[in-house]
Formats: sequence, C-alpha cells, structure tokens
Amino acid sequence: MFTGIIESLGKVISLDPEKENLHITVECDFSNELKIDQSLSHNGVCLTVTKYDASTYAVTAIAETLRKSNLGLLNTGDLINLERSMVMNGRIDGHIVQGHVDCTALCTSVKEEGGSWLYTFEYDWDLNKITVEKGSICVNGVSLTVVNSAAEHFSVAIIPYTYEHTNFKNIAAGSVVNLEFDILGKYVAKHLALRG
Repeated sequence: MFTGIIESLGKVISLDPEKENLHITVECDFSNELKIDQSLSHNGVCLTVTKYDASTYAVTAIAETLRKSNLGLLNTGDLINLERSMVMNGRIDGHIVQGHVDCTALCTSVKEEGGSWLYTFEYDWDLNKITVEKGSICVNGVSLTVVNSAAEHFSVAIIPYTYEHTNFKNIAAGSVVNLEFDILGKYVAKHLALRG
C-alpha cells in the first residue's frame, strides 16, 4: 500500500528485455536502504526489488504491467516517481494507493496559471474508471485532487513543490501517464454496475 506522496525521483539506468518481461535498473538516493522482495511504486506501479547495491536496484515488469502502464515507454535516463510502501504507524498524507495501475491517460494540455500548473488528461472511460470533482486520483504515482471532472477527461492542479519534486515537470501535451482511480470509487461503481 502507498499514499501517493512521492519520496524521490529515480533515474532509469538500464532497460533489459527478457522474453515478454522488462528488467529495469534504477538509480536512487535510498537504494542502499532497500531489501530483496520490497515493494516500491514506480510512476504508480508496484514492483518488487530483485537486487540492489549502494546506488541502484532492479525490478521486473511483466507483460501485463507493460500493457496497462507507461513503463514500456521508458527510455534510459528517464526520471520516474518513487515511493516506498507506507508504514502503518504513520500519517497517510495522500490517499490509499494500491500501486495497481488501472490504465494510461494522454496529457492533452498543460497551462501555467501564475505559479501553479493545470494538467488535463484524457482516458478511456467506463463504469469502473471514473473521477469525481474534488475526489482523489493517482497520476504517475502522485496523489492528487481532481478538478474539472468529466467523462473521459479530468484536470489536476500542481503546486510548485510537486512540480519540482516529481516528474510532472517533464509531462507535456502528448505524454502518456499512469492512472490509478480511487479504490472506494471503483467499488461503488462496480456495485452499481452489478445491480444494473
């Protein structure tokens, strides 16, 4: 479980395909604190540490993960948002995030608004993928509040701290991002769909 509060930016050092899997090596400032089998969120995708050293670690994304996320679009040198799993005796500053990406979205616009940025994203909408005005959404692993919610698109406002400390500074119109919709909203939508 995660909170959507990004802990650090990681730099992709290498991408090594093996059959339908992709082994990703990442450089980050807390690599020496990791352990094998630990879960980390990578742009919102929960992946398991398979090896590490003082400055880098490796994870593997399987075909299912690559189909449903933007990890298959990574290039060497790209920056990714990182978060270690939450500690249950601490505050949850974002919202409950599972690290299970629902789909990707396309950034359709970025507008600078006098010190903040308004990002608009478009995605394939269905009953299990909804946003709610002032509700929570996880974009590339970042817990955010939805503004301008509508079918198939929504916007989020980014403050300067988030802009500087996540890979939002590299997102532009045409960028593909990972989305994880609010878990409570998904259960409500599924329940209503089953009731007809």
